Amino acid sequence: MTDEPTSAPEGSLSLETFARDIEATAIAMADAARTITLSLFRSPELSTDNKLETGFDPVTEADRAAERAMREVLAQRRPLDAIRGEEYGSTPGTSGFTWVLDPIDGTRAYLSGLPCWGTLIALCSEDGPVHGIIDQPFTGERWQGGPLVARHSSPHGDRDLCSRAPRPIGEAILFSTFPEIGTAQDRARFQRVSEAVRLTRYGTDCYAYGLLALGQIDLVIEAGLNDYDICGPIAVIEAAGGIVTNWEGGPAHKGGRVIAAANDAIHAEALELLS
Repeated sequence: MTDEPTSAPEGSLSLETFARDIEATAIAMADAARTITLSLFRSPELSTDNKLETGFDPVTEADRAAERAMREVLAQRRPLDAIRGEEYGSTPGTSGFTWVLDPIDGTRAYLSGLPCWGTLIALCSEDGPVHGIIDQPFTGERWQGGPLVARHSSPHGDRDLCSRAPRPIGEAILFSTFPEIGTAQDRARFQRVSEAVRLTRYGTDCYAYGLLALGQIDLVIEAGLNDYDICGPIAVIEAAGGIVTNWEGGPAHKGGRVIAAANDAIHAEALELLS
């Protein structure tokens, strides 16, 4: 699991009490978002808008309503924390912690009826994610990673998260959301890794990060991410024993070009190919 946060707000709570409080708050937000996203998934009532004048960056009422529901939970449970959400931007706070929210990561999948989208929740300090959730309501799966938890829950039961042990990169499985990753130079760098692994698959959005934390795959490499796309997965993967950095090996919680790996060894091999 990841290390405990270095301090609790105001010094008024023990670290364990603080960790349990943020875990319960994150669960409450995921539950609130799940009710809304499930009610509109594969529904003829779902309406979609495009955020772009050229190109296609969809947003649905499910995205907006789910984020509003999560913000309502925070207003009741932790009103001093800041919020950074994909749909409603930033709300300042005074606690030194920020909740980073993506109500539906994978809106294209959501509006297409594919069950690989998810709700992403992270609590971050200045140094990065402290606690995170990846929630897939339709399959009933939830990944949690934090100071006191590294768990996958599903209709088939609960299990501890544990990323895959090292193996040669020629046996690895690599995921990415878009085949046309980043710039032309980014694609060339990605292709070097793709040609080295056994299998490359596309299109799974945040679900890929969950599979990595479960020990099913070895690598996720992406470009053009925002902080709300990656903060939740970082907390989950690190709790499972994996590693997430940018393509230069530095912190990834601000987004950009990101590599998530099951272990240090395969991370180092892939990073060398990327560079």
